[in-house]
Amino acid sequence: MLQRIQTIYFSLVIICLGACCTGLEFFRYVKGNEFYSFSVFGIEKGNQTDLSMYKSVPIYLTVIGLCLFTFMTLMSYKKIRKQLKWARSLFFIYLLMVIAFLIYSALSKGMYFEDGATQELGLGYFLFIAGLPFSFLALIGVKKDKNLLDSLDRLR
Repeated sequence: MLQRIQTIYFSLVIICLGACCTGLEFFRYVKGNEFYSFSVFGIEKGNQTDLSMYKSVPIYLTVIGLCLFTFMTLMSYKKIRKQLKWARSLFFIYLLMVIAFLIYSALSKGMYFEDGATQELGLGYFLFIAGLPFSFLALIGVKKDKNLLDSLDRLR
């Protein structure tokens, strides 16, 4: 199992999503002393002296679910057709999540501040988006394995 390249790619997806689950900040809107911070636990409102939960959005459940689905896809290496179907589903679900995340981060500034706010991107933002190419590369690796097994079946 470890000799296949998609194992490494699936592991990198799990690492990227797992790092996001630790509470890394995705992005922050800052205007003067006031800011709104967005992470997997929700949206926090703060200023220089205090920090409070503004809105609890359980995104961590979705991220953990995607991480577990990636692990299930990784461990189904004995059934290559099922792994290919799950890898394709994983890529499209992840792609939809990234698109929704990018749209929300681009349009949500107006929800918190009218004008003059700046957006600061955090490490969680980049790690969440960095997992998408790894899931695509894992899908390519699974397809190559399936094509190799199909060509061996034709030789028999």
